[in-house]
Amino acid sequence: MISTRKSAKYVALLAGSALVLSACATSGESDDEATVGGGAAETEPGDDASAPAAGGEGTFTWAYEQEIFSYNSDTADTNASANAVALNPVLRGFWYFGPDGSVVPDEEYGSFEVTSEDPLTIEYTFAEEAVWSDGEPIDCDDAVLYWAAQNGGFPEFSAAGNTGYEDHARPDCADGDKTFTVTYETPYADYAATYGAIKPAHILEQESGVEDIIAAVDAGDAAALTPAAEFWNTGWNFAPGEWNSDIALSSGPYLVDSWDAGQSITYTANPEWWGTPPASDTIVTRFIGQDAQAQALQNGEIQAMAPQPSPDLLAQLEAIGDAVEVEGQDQYTYEHWDFNFQGEFADPILREAFALCLPRQTMIDNLIAPLNPEAEVLNARFVFPFENGYQEVVDAAYADQSEQDIEAAAALLEENGLTGTTLRLGHNANPRRQQEAALIVDACGPSGAGFDVQDIGNENFFEADGELATGAFDVAQFAWAGSPLKSGSVSTFECVPEGEPKGNNNGYYCNEEVDALLEQLTQEPDPDAQLELVTQIETILWEDLATIPGFTFPGLLATASGVEGVVYNPTQADLTWNAWEWRNTAQ
Repeated sequence: MISTRKSAKYVALLAGSALVLSACATSGESDDEATVGGGAAETEPGDDASAPAAGGEGTFTWAYEQEIFSYNSDTADTNASANAVALNPVLRGFWYFGPDGSVVPDEEYGSFEVTSEDPLTIEYTFAEEAVWSDGEPIDCDDAVLYWAAQNGGFPEFSAAGNTGYEDHARPDCADGDKTFTVTYETPYADYAATYGAIKPAHILEQESGVEDIIAAVDAGDAAALTPAAEFWNTGWNFAPGEWNSDIALSSGPYLVDSWDAGQSITYTANPEWWGTPPASDTIVTRFIGQDAQAQALQNGEIQAMAPQPSPDLLAQLEAIGDAVEVEGQDQYTYEHWDFNFQGEFADPILREAFALCLPRQTMIDNLIAPLNPEAEVLNARFVFPFENGYQEVVDAAYADQSEQDIEAAAALLEENGLTGTTLRLGHNANPRRQQEAALIVDACGPSGAGFDVQDIGNENFFEADGELATGAFDVAQFAWAGSPLKSGSVSTFECVPEGEPKGNNNGYYCNEEVDALLEQLTQEPDPDAQLELVTQIETILWEDLATIPGFTFPGLLATASGVEGVVYNPTQADLTWNAWEWRNTAQ
């Protein structure tokens, strides 16, 4: 059966988590075609649809487009969906994103509570039984390492973002403690979404030669922290197929059993997991391009898929018939274009010309509307069209800076002697991005506005040595996979001090007025006040043309008959947010 679903509006919770980059009103079904637009799934953890089946048996296989490349997705170079999605079954933390976008405490991993509001003080407690897959306890050392790597006070460590962790001193605990206390120097509204996917400190100590990470942090011992940071930054990065389970430990229901480069990752039940047993003994992630996933589902090679949808892909799924069920959802993921402020596009004239020629509406018409007829051009970065307050923010902040006018773009380049300027357009080479790039070449290239557009899209764009990480681009075309959490976008737009890693700010954009507003945003718990701050921030981002948003992704979930426990998640957690509840009853 093919169906579409639109749920009630999202819960606009306000908690913080760094965005990860992604490669990627009425209900009912049309008589003519299924569409992919819609709202978030209404299922909550514990509902029948997501409850784990008893027994823990069999194998569940699903398809994903991108291959993992690091166990540590919290560095500037590894902060990617490919890593985070792959590790949801392996690394747990004090919270997770639920299927409505809300922040849910992970009570199997541990607990936390506010013990003081002034100053804001949080007490965290790891589950007494919580151990790494090698049997070592999860404790204070792990919390201190996680804080030090993301606090920003130890520049040797690369971090995707410091938001939240820079606002408090090191966790108050001693070696071996199961409880640690965090006291904020300035309030942080989104404290509930910190300390997730904590990494094993004893492995870092073992591999870096640091005897005691807590002592090194307390002493500010550069001689010890340098090798520790070197391991944090790169020691958990793996070449395809070369996973090392001795150092990439599990704190969740599954551990990585094997990795067949370019083909699949196999997860098996973690014998040291102390929580609810997983519903399936084995999970297999097959790396399959989105254009081949429907065929794999039809052939029984996979039981679930949630790729970036396209009209062709939806047509393939429709043709399968009753053997699959397809759900359409909205996503907290949006396509956008980032400028490289360390190159020629630091020139506002070039940014303006590109904004004028960029065919955002054509992309909607050709690539998105066939999936979601209600799709519209996105004119904000901190709030989405399906969220409360979106139109008010856009009405106040957006002044048509990016409405397409190719003639005006061409005139602007010609008047300033910039016709023929090279524009290296970087992206990962999946089918939709290639189509987007072709539309940009037509509109902005020599026969359009007059740029010399060089499409440098390739499969390695997101890698640690790819164009995005090394800055070998003029305009980067990719997506941020996020959540309703407004502070999750802070690290994308805050200034990067000279000599420090860029984090999520791939283009090195900097505006001190924006920085001040972002700081206020992270401290503001009131949703209405947050929207006022977001409006001010968006106004400046449009004036600066810091980035250009394009459209929110329509989401799609397709499952085979006999599948239980698979629940769509519109946030950066993606489908594996509850992988331990998946079961294939048809085998």
